[in-house]
Amino acid sequence: MHAFRFRGTVEFPPGPEAPMSDTTRELTAYQVRLLAVLALINLINFADRTVILPLFPLLRAEFGVSDTQLAWLQTVLQIVLSLASVPVALLADRVSRTRIIALGVVVWSLATFFSGLASTFAALLVARAFVGIGEAAYAPAAQSMISGAFPAGARARAQAVFAAGMLIGGAAGQAIGGIIGEIHGWERAFFVVGVPGLLLASFALRLEEPLRGPRSELVPLNHLLRVPAFLALNLSGVLVTFAAVSFITWGPDFVVRAKGFRLRDAGLILGVGGFAALVSGVLVGGGVADTLQKRWSYGRIMTIMCAFLLAAPFIASAVNAEERHNVLVGFFIAGFFMSWYHGPVTAVIHDMMPPRAHATSVGIYMFVTQLIGGTLGPLAVGQMSDRRSLEAGLYLATAMMVAGAISFLLVIYFIRRDGLRHPILDRYHAPGDD
Repeated sequence: MHAFRFRGTVEFPPGPEAPMSDTTRELTAYQVRLLAVLALINLINFADRTVILPLFPLLRAEFGVSDTQLAWLQTVLQIVLSLASVPVALLADRVSRTRIIALGVVVWSLATFFSGLASTFAALLVARAFVGIGEAAYAPAAQSMISGAFPAGARARAQAVFAAGMLIGGAAGQAIGGIIGEIHGWERAFFVVGVPGLLLASFALRLEEPLRGPRSELVPLNHLLRVPAFLALNLSGVLVTFAAVSFITWGPDFVVRAKGFRLRDAGLILGVGGFAALVSGVLVGGGVADTLQKRWSYGRIMTIMCAFLLAAPFIASAVNAEERHNVLVGFFIAGFFMSWYHGPVTAVIHDMMPPRAHATSVGIYMFVTQLIGGTLGPLAVGQMSDRRSLEAGLYLATAMMVAGAISFLLVIYFIRRDGLRHPILDRYHAPGDD
């Protein structure tokens, strides 16, 4: 048996058809392959998404646009991604997830490549919109496959490894954008990150899909929307997504304009620093969440809430700092804690939902959080930057993050009242579902 050690006390199945149990600590070759391929694609996914951020100063000069207009480059992607998430996720719970993933990878990669060919700001907006279409096809289907291949007790850790690919890609995209943009121009930065995805699409098609129950167990959409804890989780997600997407969008531009960093240095330092902080944070957060979940049914939610509350003062100190060193330290520590969110939140959603609703429930969450929080955040900060200052906009985002952290108490209340699995979904859970 091909396996390696994985912290915890769970047994992982040798293939997609095997049952789940909780006895040993072995990861199988199938699980390693599944997680590695999906995390690698997630890396390219977010490199394509974030490569544009350190290019804002170049795009501002190229097209003569305001900060509010620049914010639309991220906002249009978020709008399209959110609108496409639910229909694609519904499809992913009904048909081949690997084919949906492969198609999404091809679409967003081509859209990123054509971003570098844009001759007008409107053309660049259209290209970024198509990046959102491709990315909407990916996350719900991929996360559904991961939860199907791992038992409930290890879900946060498994999803954290998947999220680590996202965070590495986000950092790599910023580093590539800053370095390539300053040396060779903004167009080539898009070409560099757009091509690899086209090569990875075939990897997804070769993955075997974990079992997820018969089609008769499909859950009506209105039943998912009658689970109070899930609705409260969406509210909290809106607030923290408002903050997170705002920081991602405006962070590189902020350190260039307000703190005196060079474009290349901003991309490289934030990219490398972000890599270390976010990847270590997401892996630690997954472990903490799974540990606390063994003690309380809301342990993963507690992990997320505490992490955002710990991150907030460090964001504020970084925005207010005069010395470059203090700026970087503040962002590093804040990024470490904020990244605790990514593994546990998907695990919580899948804990609540039957297997045949895993993709759909994540699609709903993406739709709500990205359409409202991910759209309004960058725009609100950009408008505040035009009217007052970028610092004021980032303080607003920090306040929204604190509000989101506190609102997770409502999720805990409903889980304690109704249980992690709401009674309305009992009939869709097969005996022994994890």
